[in-house]
Amino acid sequence: MSDLFLGLDLSTQQLKATIIGEQLEVVKEEFVHFDNELPEFHTRGGVIIDAEGKGEQRVTAPTLMWVKALDLLLQKLQRIDIPLEKIRAISGSGQQHGSVYWHKGAEAAFETMNPFKPLHEQFDAMLSITQSPVWMDSSTGKQCRKLEKAVGGPEVLASVTGSSAYERFTGPQIAAVYERHPETYENTERISLISSFMASLLLGRYAAIDWADGSGMNLLDIRRKHWDLNCLAACGPDLKRRLQQPCPSWTVLGKISRYFCERYGFTGNCDIVAFTGDNPASFAGMNLCAGDLCVSLGTSDTIFAVVNNPKPALEGHVMCSPVKEDEFMTMVCFKNGSLIREKVLAQCTDGTWPDFEQKLNATECGNNGKMGLYFDQIEIVPRAHGIHRFDSENKPLKKLRPEEEIRALVEFQSLAKRHHIEKLGFRVRPHTRIFVTGGGSKNTTLLQVIANVFQGDVYTQGMTNSAAYGAACRALHALKGGSYSDMIRSSIGFPKTTIAVRHDPKLKNVYDNLLVRYSKLIALVSNPDKKNGLSNGTHV
Repeated sequence: MSDLFLGLDLSTQQLKATIIGEQLEVVKEEFVHFDNELPEFHTRGGVIIDAEGKGEQRVTAPTLMWVKALDLLLQKLQRIDIPLEKIRAISGSGQQHGSVYWHKGAEAAFETMNPFKPLHEQFDAMLSITQSPVWMDSSTGKQCRKLEKAVGGPEVLASVTGSSAYERFTGPQIAAVYERHPETYENTERISLISSFMASLLLGRYAAIDWADGSGMNLLDIRRKHWDLNCLAACGPDLKRRLQQPCPSWTVLGKISRYFCERYGFTGNCDIVAFTGDNPASFAGMNLCAGDLCVSLGTSDTIFAVVNNPKPALEGHVMCSPVKEDEFMTMVCFKNGSLIREKVLAQCTDGTWPDFEQKLNATECGNNGKMGLYFDQIEIVPRAHGIHRFDSENKPLKKLRPEEEIRALVEFQSLAKRHHIEKLGFRVRPHTRIFVTGGGSKNTTLLQVIANVFQGDVYTQGMTNSAAYGAACRALHALKGGSYSDMIRSSIGFPKTTIAVRHDPKLKNVYDNLLVRYSKLIALVSNPDKKNGLSNGTHV
């Protein structure tokens, strides 16, 4: 058998593995579901939510759960006779923005790891914080405002780092750790992103943060590709030492550690390539080109596109490309993704997706003017909370019929994506390909709504785990060198692009009008202090 390449994706709810061959063909996929397979950590949806009140939520995940998931995943690969000795390189991705805090002396502890014991059983003293803040956290508003003020305002921060300050971003999260737990911060010798944390486990030493994932921290100068000193100073003392220098996303960091060779059978020749964020990895897995648009339907829904001359704005993000130094990706993330879809599924159907699709198709496109805004979790953009329903004249409604609720939710999510990506200057053109990935991409009724709302045809690649696949492709590319796009074009195993659904041009006016109404309604809901006649919202 020829060389194999492993891509890992530590998402919110699962740790996934995709193994590919030298022609980018998928050899095997495997996963560990946190809630189901690691119930001892008591997570729901992979996280633990602690409501703070005043519109804030602290959301964390047990760091040790991720370590144990890696143990379990590699055991699964062994049991299905995957020849781990054939894996030539590994890269990966992690849910963006989350952070891991290593205790003083942790790196030295890697040298004494016993290969006869699982990794998670040897990890207790290596962490200064055992609950890692993750992207769903919204408790750092004060730290965000402090950061923006320190650098001269949100516009200045966005122009340097690609984003204004966001509660989930790592810089404000680090600032919150420093302010709430100064002794813990003092005892922390290194801070990793979730992506570089996973790379560190495999290396047996601290791994550098890559440029693409580092773009989601409010700390990296995205054009100069190094930490901005003013941002660092605003978030914590001596932070540059705790982060160390970021690296290009295609950097070969070193060889896999002795522990994994002796315990699982990897060879000492297996390279570890810099890990990146899940969105940049999906970007690589889709091989997006200029003019393309990608919608990722996951725990969080994300929409992103390729840009060469970024123009950061107060909403949305500009991030470094994970495959090309002079290219960028523009992105908007929505916290209310699959979890609210699953909640409506449970309450409005018999609990199955076929019934969800049937009820969606039983309603007219446009829902006879009835709309909903579904912010079950405190949303990122706009910053809003609660469930709001409206009739065709924008008058509040207490409830909708089940089939109306389903269509209102699905149309709301697509309208939100179109509204915010258009605010960043992107427009669907006749040549635009709208790629949809993630678990929700299997549902053709969801795809049809996206196509109609955006008025563009939707494409898929038959690859739902695009982040893990993109990580595996990046592992191969780091060893081969050259152009990433050329590697994709010359490989017969890269998933073929097919049109999943075509848009209906007769619905253009329907959704253009709903988009105007959506813009007005979210302006009211996200400004609750205004006397707009709206309630604070209900919950599904």
